[in-house]
Amino acid sequence: MNFFEYQDRARRRSRWLLVLFLLAVVAILVVVNLAVLLALGGADQLREPATPGQFLARHLDVILWTSLLTGGVIGLASLYRTMSLRHGGAVIAWELGGTLVEPDTNDPLRRRLRNVVEEMAIASGVPVPDIFVLENEGGINAFAAGYSTGDAAIAVTQGALETLDRRELQGVVAHEFSHILNGDMRLNIRLMGILFGILVMGVIGRQFMYYTHHVSVRRTRANQGAAAFLLIGLALMLVGYVGLFFGRWIKAMVSRQREFLADASAVQFTREPEGIAGALKKIGAAGGSVLRANPEEVAHMLFANGALGQLFATHPPLLDRIRAIEPGFDPDEYGAIREKLRRHREAQRAAAEEAAREVAAGAPAPGGLALDADTLIEQMGHPGLGQVLAAALLVAAIPRPLERAAHSPEWAPELVCYLLLAPPGEVREQQLLMVAEARGADSEAQVRKLLDMEPRLAPELRIPLLEMAFPALKRRPDGEVAELLALVERLIHADGRVEVFEYALARMLVRHLEDARDPVRAATTGRRRLSDVQAPALALLGSFAHHGHPDDPEAARAALNAGLGVLGMSPVSRLPEAEGWHERMDAALERLDTLDGMGKQQLLRALVVTVTHGGKTVPAEAELLRAVCAVLHMPLPVLDAVQQNEAMEEN
Repeated sequence: MNFFEYQDRARRRSRWLLVLFLLAVVAILVVVNLAVLLALGGADQLREPATPGQFLARHLDVILWTSLLTGGVIGLASLYRTMSLRHGGAVIAWELGGTLVEPDTNDPLRRRLRNVVEEMAIASGVPVPDIFVLENEGGINAFAAGYSTGDAAIAVTQGALETLDRRELQGVVAHEFSHILNGDMRLNIRLMGILFGILVMGVIGRQFMYYTHHVSVRRTRANQGAAAFLLIGLALMLVGYVGLFFGRWIKAMVSRQREFLADASAVQFTREPEGIAGALKKIGAAGGSVLRANPEEVAHMLFANGALGQLFATHPPLLDRIRAIEPGFDPDEYGAIREKLRRHREAQRAAAEEAAREVAAGAPAPGGLALDADTLIEQMGHPGLGQVLAAALLVAAIPRPLERAAHSPEWAPELVCYLLLAPPGEVREQQLLMVAEARGADSEAQVRKLLDMEPRLAPELRIPLLEMAFPALKRRPDGEVAELLALVERLIHADGRVEVFEYALARMLVRHLEDARDPVRAATTGRRRLSDVQAPALALLGSFAHHGHPDDPEAARAALNAGLGVLGMSPVSRLPEAEGWHERMDAALERLDTLDGMGKQQLLRALVVTVTHGGKTVPAEAELLRAVCAVLHMPLPVLDAVQQNEAMEEN
């Protein structure tokens, strides 16, 4: 199953979730009405006996109002919870007591976590998510939450940081990245919002029953009217358990099989089955994945079961997950693992102070991303070890001052300006003046300081730096972000033309910040078909063909026609005009982002055929492809280390 098939499956599951929710609401309404009618029936039969038909006819208005009231409570509660989650994954992490991992943290365990997350984000071709630690949770667990890659957050328990080694932590984070990349995360957060209405009935039932227990004792002593009051309490308690039953059943239906898929993706991502298997074994040995905070709402998005005694578990049995990775695992091994944890806990904490950028030595493993359509589609959303190692090498190569600037909310905007500066000369001085006019003299001085520290940055480090700076940028006020985006456009046009990297940086920046500001609208796929967007597709492929063969119009036209052939479109006799390519591409991308999953998959095939036509891919095409994939919500993994070295040698 490739990236686009995962997205379509997530959309189908969203519709299926709505059907299950409606069934659960109907069941709750039936139970509530039965309880009310039973309470009324006892009194009616004593006062005025009636047949069942007469009884129902007499109480139709009661049924109507009971249904409206109960349905209203469920609907309003679901709507309230959904609206409260509009700001994305960080909201959930904060609610569970998460602490944001600051970019400049000196804690070795948190530094290691940030390194692992950043490497995997860059390898996957997505912006670095917000990173949280659940400080009060001693169990081994984690989750990813959000609507899109733009507002994603990854949270890891303190117990996981202290208990897992780097390889095991990498396996857990890779598991969570699978949920981020494959549409599970958006479904998870929708599930929280929708099911809150059902779960709130359970909360009401439990609270009412607790209140009834104390009040009924006093009322029994005073009079005999407490029986009816107790009956209402029992009915609401029953309704509450019905709500909990259906909520857990729906979460189990949606979640269980996905965990096997995410485990398999983590193994593919890291190429080290021992990592995620080791984490699962330590959970089994320590019995430690339960959250102290109320895990009911988030149980379906955790790495492992977050609660005990659930009627329907949201995760497969731990032993089944381990044996899916290591078929020969014997549960008797838990004893040895438990003893090892006991004897070496302090040693493991000390070992966590290893180098912040621990990168495996030796040549990268084969199987990295190639510019082949089938391979690219297969690995999109499922990067391999080649991408992880390549990302680690890129992060390690970033100069330390620029890395600190990317992590700093105060310096990240200046880093963006730094990345867009022209070579030394008149244009650069004009750009620095624009920075001073838009952001002040202090901002200009910061940009100049970055230039002094790193006068020339290797081109392959520019996009990773931008992705690394994204968490700091999105924490800036909306007004400042809008001013920064306007400044970016001015810096790009300072020399009267738009370079490919400038276009790529600006579009990726705008897309990521827009998705973070309004994550609910950041849908990965739409409903439009390729036949509806042939003109935008022609404009997009034409821009790629032009940049791939800027000095050979015939080769560019051949590349364009090869891509059009993949889309079933007729060949053209002449290329679109090169002038104004970026404006046409903006208009094209806006419409192409509404394509359905299969349409985007076919468009990606056409792009790859266009880019690789002639047997050589130039850096401009690679940067443009990365930007276009980001704008179209198609996370493009980084090239593996071997391919990066080859590209650098060609340059």
